[in-house]
Amino acid sequence: MDFTAQPKPATALCGVVSADGKIAYPPGVKEITDKITTDEMIKRLKMVVKTFMDMDQDSEDEKQQYLPLALHLASEFFLRNPNKDVRLLVACCLADIFRIYAPEAPYTSHDKLKDIFLFITRQLKGLEDTKSPQFNRYFYLLENLAWVKSYNICFELEDCNEIFIQLFRTLFSVINNSHNKKVQMHMLDLMSSIIMEGDGVTQELLDSILINLIPAHKNLNKQSFDLAKVLLKRTVQTIEACIANSNDGEERLAVVRLLAKLFGSKDSDLATQNRPLWQCFLGRFNDIHVPVRLESVKFASHCLMNHPDLAKDLTEYLKVRSHDPEEAIRHDVIVTIITAAKRDLALVNDQLLGFVRERTLDKRWRVRKEAMMGLAQLYKKYCLHGEAGKEAAEKVSWIKDKLLHIYYQNSIDDKLLVEKIFAQYLVPHNLETEERMKCLYYLYASLDPNAVKALNEMWKCQNMLRSHVRELLDLHKQPTSEANCSAMFGKLMTIAKNLPDPGKAQDFVKKFNQVLGDDEKLRSQLELLISPTCSCKQADICVREIARKLANPKQPTNPFLEMVKFLLERIAPVHIDSEAISALVKLMNKSIEGTADDEEEGVSPDTAIRSGLELLKVLSFTHPTSFHSAETYESLLQCLRMEDDKVAEAAIQIFRNTGHKIETDLPQIRSTLIPILHQKAKRGTPHQAKQAVHCIHAIFTNKEVQLAQIFEPLSRSLNADVPEQLITPLVSLGHISMLAPDQFASPMKSVVANFIVKDLLMNDRSTGEKNGKLWSPDEEVSPEVLAKVQAIKLLVRWLLGMKNNQSKSANSTLRLLSAMLVSEGDLTEQKRISKSDMSRLRLAAGSAIMKLAQEPCYHEIITPEQFQLCALVINDECYQVRQIFAQKLHKALVKLLLPLEYMAIFALCAKDPVKERRAHARQCLLKNISIRREYIKQNPMATEKLLSLLPEYVVPYMIHLLAHDPDFTRSQDVDQLRDIKECLWFMLEVLMTKNENNSHAFMKKMAENIKLTRDAQSPDESKTNEKLYTVCDVALCVINSKSALCNADSPKDPVLPMKFFTQPEKDFCNDKSYISEETRVLLLTGKPKPTGVLGTVNKPLSATGRKPYVRSTGTETGSNINVNSELNPSTGNRSREQSSEATETGISENEENPVRIISVTPVKNIDPVKNKEINSDQATQGNISSDRGKKRTVTAAGAENIQQKADEKVDESGPPAPSKPRRGRRPKSESQGNATKNDDINKPTSKGRKRAAVSQESPGGLEAGNAKAPKLQDVAKKAGPTERQIDLQR
Repeated sequence: MDFTAQPKPATALCGVVSADGKIAYPPGVKEITDKITTDEMIKRLKMVVKTFMDMDQDSEDEKQQYLPLALHLASEFFLRNPNKDVRLLVACCLADIFRIYAPEAPYTSHDKLKDIFLFITRQLKGLEDTKSPQFNRYFYLLENLAWVKSYNICFELEDCNEIFIQLFRTLFSVINNSHNKKVQMHMLDLMSSIIMEGDGVTQELLDSILINLIPAHKNLNKQSFDLAKVLLKRTVQTIEACIANSNDGEERLAVVRLLAKLFGSKDSDLATQNRPLWQCFLGRFNDIHVPVRLESVKFASHCLMNHPDLAKDLTEYLKVRSHDPEEAIRHDVIVTIITAAKRDLALVNDQLLGFVRERTLDKRWRVRKEAMMGLAQLYKKYCLHGEAGKEAAEKVSWIKDKLLHIYYQNSIDDKLLVEKIFAQYLVPHNLETEERMKCLYYLYASLDPNAVKALNEMWKCQNMLRSHVRELLDLHKQPTSEANCSAMFGKLMTIAKNLPDPGKAQDFVKKFNQVLGDDEKLRSQLELLISPTCSCKQADICVREIARKLANPKQPTNPFLEMVKFLLERIAPVHIDSEAISALVKLMNKSIEGTADDEEEGVSPDTAIRSGLELLKVLSFTHPTSFHSAETYESLLQCLRMEDDKVAEAAIQIFRNTGHKIETDLPQIRSTLIPILHQKAKRGTPHQAKQAVHCIHAIFTNKEVQLAQIFEPLSRSLNADVPEQLITPLVSLGHISMLAPDQFASPMKSVVANFIVKDLLMNDRSTGEKNGKLWSPDEEVSPEVLAKVQAIKLLVRWLLGMKNNQSKSANSTLRLLSAMLVSEGDLTEQKRISKSDMSRLRLAAGSAIMKLAQEPCYHEIITPEQFQLCALVINDECYQVRQIFAQKLHKALVKLLLPLEYMAIFALCAKDPVKERRAHARQCLLKNISIRREYIKQNPMATEKLLSLLPEYVVPYMIHLLAHDPDFTRSQDVDQLRDIKECLWFMLEVLMTKNENNSHAFMKKMAENIKLTRDAQSPDESKTNEKLYTVCDVALCVINSKSALCNADSPKDPVLPMKFFTQPEKDFCNDKSYISEETRVLLLTGKPKPTGVLGTVNKPLSATGRKPYVRSTGTETGSNINVNSELNPSTGNRSREQSSEATETGISENEENPVRIISVTPVKNIDPVKNKEINSDQATQGNISSDRGKKRTVTAAGAENIQQKADEKVDESGPPAPSKPRRGRRPKSESQGNATKNDDINKPTSKGRKRAAVSQESPGGLEAGNAKAPKLQDVAKKAGPTERQIDLQR
């Protein structure tokens, strides 16, 4: 410790002398010199001691008189005297001198002061012997020093720390069990004053205290342990402050290391005995110095193992450190917890294990890997081996699910580690076959659904990689050519992407490919490894043999070999072969017979059977050859006869996937299987029927005969009056016509014309439940609607089988589907169908159009109007319709099955009032754009199809779609333009993340070029073209404001789709700006308009010459909110707040059984855009007005009765429903007029308009997912709605 010495005038050792030049001694005391005997010296010193003992600080004359004596006693003669009694007496004198002359000592030389205090300290060793005749004098010395706090004078000395350390060591060494409490008290006073009144505590001084707390020292001297413990308790705040405020990180580190030994030692109870010091130590977990935090975390492991009772204290500090910015500390937190858990799981609580669980998603690979491997080891120890019983196994049972969930991560490193963990820890591949399969069987039965999907995906990825390697080997067998080399290069790049560090992996894979080309034996080994008949034991031998051939003894670390091992581990069938499948089937048979250990393994027999068959179904895709045995198929036949529908369905699918040789090799199985498949196709569940038809088509050579035996009786027995018996036949007929179009297309045509359309779809035989719900669970949907949904699917399958439009059947089907959408699902418009059933039919119709668009011959005939109708399903009022439609759209786009224009539909998701739906749409866009760009990079031939692949080419489709958005009715309306801008930016933000190949300029050029064309949908309508050019200007405004790079020259002139835009005219120049400068500024800088303005289910399509095709107003016209309330801003704001809250919290009446999306996780920052005007996350749906007669919101949960009354009033007051085709209908504004008669906002009206705010009777009852709250408008804007138009006869 550094003390600043105060300079003082030097004084001679003799100091002040008497008038005669001699040292003044007390009366009766002769001169004390080295010339007298020791006994005489002791005698005289005792008298001096008595004199100084009796003096006090107020005796100024005596102080002055005896000052020379005080200086004389500090001379070397006395300090180094060999006689201990002399030294003791001198020490007592010096102690009194410090008392008398306080606060200033008579000794001003720093060196002299140091010598004096070291001398006094040495004399304190005499305290050790309490039986000594001089003990009382030693005690007096200690008492005097403690009372006066004499040692505090040393703070001025530069090397005072040496004195203090010597003092502390002396006191701790002399204390023993013969001392009374007074001795201990004076020692404590003396030491605590030094600690508490000094400038700090040095590391060495602290060590001199803490060393006494080590258990080994405690055993040697318990009194020193107690003294140190009490001293720390008394001075803990000072010590803590010194440690915390010390600028020397190394000093704090040394303290922490020592304290860690003290607290962590097995026999130590210091933490319990000295809580303040323990808390002081815990504070070092938050030290600013990284090594100190690291040391604290390392200590925690020993502490948890040796002192489980301290786990609660450590938990909170480890929680903070598990989020430490330093990777090494987060890593060591995991090591600490896992090490303790491996010792004994009881040592760690669930919260500590939760920290490890969190770190499996750490941003750093090293931390993630440690967390995943640690959890895997715990699972193997406590679940697989059951080392601590069922209770411990239950405690860590979540680990298997969590580890498999990580397979959803994008990083290839994570995926590979999950595969390694699965093979080594979850289902160890080195177990014997029966034990391994038992482990897999019960693991699969106990996994949660997401983990099951992850495991299935893992097997699928491994199988896909095996296929790539097999194709690579096939290319090696072909003669060398340019095409062959190009194909081989593409295959190598694909394989490299499935290995760690794809950049480096490319070079290694190329090298491995060269080795394969040169070494035929190596090729044969690899062929055997990926052969469908390769057993697990053979696979192990092949991997070792290939690795041995590639190993280089001179190169201990061989990155090339490591990469090849990664590849081999992924493609080697280490778990599944014919023997393994047989073992799995036997396990399932035992479950069926009731002789398995299902209950002991924690699963019910039914769960074991169902999950076991699902497991076999998944494996039938990846290892079909392994199933080919009579024993396996006999067991599957037994499953087909079971009552469990899911079990039978899975068994059929396994036959479909694996039964290609049944007909030739196993005739007995064939003869038993055929009648069962016929029965399932005719009278099984819809899923069973589908699989049965596909199974017959896949495995039998006389499939035409077999399918005809099913088709003919089913087609003859169709009866629309019994809809519940229609569903399975419709499924079977649809799949038969798709699989065998040449044989069944013609007979199916009459079925479609006479029954499907005329009898089933165009008739409503039953009346739906008028409960106001927009969605119902599957089991509550009426049989008639289920039959209609299957009828729509049958139409699509029939057309997909024909793959041509020679009979114009596709045109008629598309018109029918469009009519279904225009009529909002109620094709007959008799209002007999319920709202939830209408939602089902809208979803089916939209999905059907999208399915047909995947076939090129039908995509060509889908009109822009039909495409727009299909697109608007993503803005449906029903949350589940939007959700499921978006899933289907994404699934088709990501597989590159749908044309690029369908990606533009996602732009409309900017209007969705539910945050997670917008987030899902954005994730879908990111995924689709990424896949398309990657596809173009990996496939050189794709450059010829850029118009259909390049993501940027979605811009013209999006502009055209938004120009025809029925919400966009006035091209100069700022609110509508803001809607357009948010939809544009929803797509452009993702596209403009990178400026690849100067894409920003390319997109700008596209928008500019569109202004030189006309709208092909209505080329001669000036208003239509004006709206198109206005959207272009908004797009240009957004692009220019978000990118400084868009003004560069476009790399190429973009091509516009002729289906949507006319060819540019030669002399046509369109440099007009369709949005004013004021509007432009408002769009870019104005306050963003609240989100959540979804339009009607079927927004009106403007088409020249079309007749109005508008539904009767029915239940949409009534409301419990009058028109006056719409003009009241406070009412609007209040509603907006209520509705917004309902939206964000997901409270929804039609979400009783919501459909959950698990494939895409919503990100936290949905729209990471700083500009407020483009923030679309402020979901505000409560503004209560209508400007275009749109069907925006849904009925509140408590308003079913209101809705029914509204229906009755409309039926009474409105005209009778005219017969179809309806050519004219009174505008909605007429029937809505009655709503203005109601003056009370809370009073139910007979015109229950679907714009209801949250009912006060049922707070939060408004469907969050279905809220379509429009903007607050004036009455004038409500006047005439845009009419919905379509011509079904086109």
